[in-house]
Amino acid sequence: MSEPLIYIVEDDAAIRNELIAALERNGFKTAAAISFDRVVEEILAAEPDLVLLDLSLPGTDGQFICRELRGSSDVPIVVLTARTTEIDEVMSMNLGADDFIPKPYRLRVLVARIEALLRRASGAEGALVLSHGGVELDPARSLARAHGKQIELTKNEMRILALLISKAGTIVSREAIMRDLWDSEAFVDDNTLTVNINRLRSTLEKIGVTDYLVTHRGHGYSV
Repeated sequence: MSEPLIYIVEDDAAIRNELIAALERNGFKTAAAISFDRVVEEILAAEPDLVLLDLSLPGTDGQFICRELRGSSDVPIVVLTARTTEIDEVMSMNLGADDFIPKPYRLRVLVARIEALLRRASGAEGALVLSHGGVELDPARSLARAHGKQIELTKNEMRILALLISKAGTIVSREAIMRDLWDSEAFVDDNTLTVNINRLRSTLEKIGVTDYLVTHRGHGYSV
């Protein structure tokens, strides 16, 4: 298997070079944006396996790039930023980011989260169609179907829904969902899972599916 290509969108040259060196030491190939006026087109042309995206960029904003990129590609997007307010995290996740990591970052945590996202991206290929309670999930295409409609899911939405459907009728703990998404709940702010659950609920409502995800306070979620 060829080395995964990580595309870095970071305007601070010192941080950019640090990321390039660190990722290449850990077995990744890298490409990086130098200017930011056509960065979405450059990312699509490079066809990376994952994008590392800063939010504060000259002449543009990382959230705008995230939205534009997600409209054209399902490439995993990790927001890596010093803008660490809750609204920045929620906005980034709602615009299609798969993960949100604050600066200063810990290299081992960053690499672990990247590896987890890449495994999830490759693991969807060839997966069987799942169904429960009138909802059909096609993991290979990241599509949910119900009431004669279908909608594309982000990788996090797809992974959460696949886990809950595969364990339909039982309560899946928040810790189990976080382990499935990110390999270790120790790496994840608890609020990040809540954001992903709420986004999945909103996505399913667009195809007429309401009250499908059940919250069991203090325990977890079920379908």
